[in-house]
Amino acid sequence: MLCLGIESSCDETALALVEDGRLLDSVLASQADVHALFGGVVPELASREHYRYIGPLFDELMHRCQRQAADIDLVSVARGPGLLGSLLVGVAFAKGLALGLGARFLGLNHLHAHLLAVGLEQKLTFPCLGLLVSGGHTHIYRIEAPWRFLPLGRTLDDAAGEAFDKVGKLLGLAYPGGRLMDALARSGRADAGLFPRPYLDNDNLDFSFSGLKTAAAAYIEHYLDGRWPRPLQCVEDAPQALRDCCASFNLAVVDTLCAKVARALDRQPDLRTLIVAGGVAANTLLRERLKELMRRRGGEILAPGPALCTDNAAMTAYAGWLLGKAGFHHDLRMETIPRGRVVPEDMLCRAEQPQTGETA
Repeated sequence: MLCLGIESSCDETALALVEDGRLLDSVLASQADVHALFGGVVPELASREHYRYIGPLFDELMHRCQRQAADIDLVSVARGPGLLGSLLVGVAFAKGLALGLGARFLGLNHLHAHLLAVGLEQKLTFPCLGLLVSGGHTHIYRIEAPWRFLPLGRTLDDAAGEAFDKVGKLLGLAYPGGRLMDALARSGRADAGLFPRPYLDNDNLDFSFSGLKTAAAAYIEHYLDGRWPRPLQCVEDAPQALRDCCASFNLAVVDTLCAKVARALDRQPDLRTLIVAGGVAANTLLRERLKELMRRRGGEILAPGPALCTDNAAMTAYAGWLLGKAGFHHDLRMETIPRGRVVPEDMLCRAEQPQTGETA
C-alpha cells in the first residue's frame, strides 16, 4: 500500500510517501524566514504560503519517487489540532486528490502522528507510554495501539515548547528561540534554584508552564543587562550570564517533564517503553534524563531523530499507513479541527483490527 502524507498544521508545508512501512521520500517548504520577521507564526501568512507551496511540492515528490498519482492507495492528512487556515489548505488538497484518484482518505490527529513517527526508525511495541513535547502541546498518553491513545495528562496553558520560544523572544534570540536556547544551555552553568518547577504540587499528570515563563520574564528584566546582539543568532556571541540563564530555564523544564513522566510510570506499572516526540524531544538534556530514568526502571526510550521531531510529512504518511493497513479511513465529510478542540475518534473501519500488543 502506497500512502501519501500531507502536513500543514502550522508553518511547515510537507508531503511524503510511505510504502509498506518504508519512507520513500519527503519534501518540505519551511516558512521560518517569513515568520521570523514577526517573531512568531502569523496565521494568515502561514495559510497563504501553504497554498503557494503545496501543489509544486506534490509534483516534486512524485517526480523524485518516480511514481504516478494513480499509484496512491491512501491519502492521509493532518486534520488537527493546529492553525485552522493552515489545516484547511492541506485537508482541502487531500480531499480533492482522494476524490479525483478514487483513493481512500484519512484525517489524522497531528499529535498522535508525532508519537508514531519513531516507528520509521525503530520497532514499535504496544502498550507504551507516550510523551509529546511540542510548541503547542505537552501531553502524556497510554498508547494501546496506533489507533488507541488514552490521554493521561495535557497542557493547561503554555506548552513546554511555547515557553521556550516565548522566553527566547524575551532574551532577544533569533526565531525560533527554543532551538537556540538548547544550544546556549549546553555551554551554561545551571542553577537548580533559580527557577521554579511548575505545577508539581498536585497529584495529576497535567502541565502548566505559564508560571515558569513569568518567573523567567521577571529574572530577565531585573538581573540580565541585555548586552548582546539582537536578534542573537550565534552561540559564540552570547555572554556567560545569558548561557547560564538558558541552562537554568532548560533544567527547570526538563525536571518538570521528568517528574510527570515518573509519576505516570508509577501509575502504569506494566509499561516498560517510553516514546518521546515533538520539537522539544530534540532537546539534549531531556533525552539524556529520560534515557536514564527508563534505564533505572528497566525499560527503554524510543526517540525519533531530529528530522522527525519537528513537523514533517513522514510521520503523517507513516501513521496513515499504520491505520490504513488496519482498515481505518474517513469519508470526505470529515471536519478539520483547530487548536483548542479535541480531535474526535470518528474513523471508520472496514477490516478486523490486529491485537493490541502487536508490534509494528
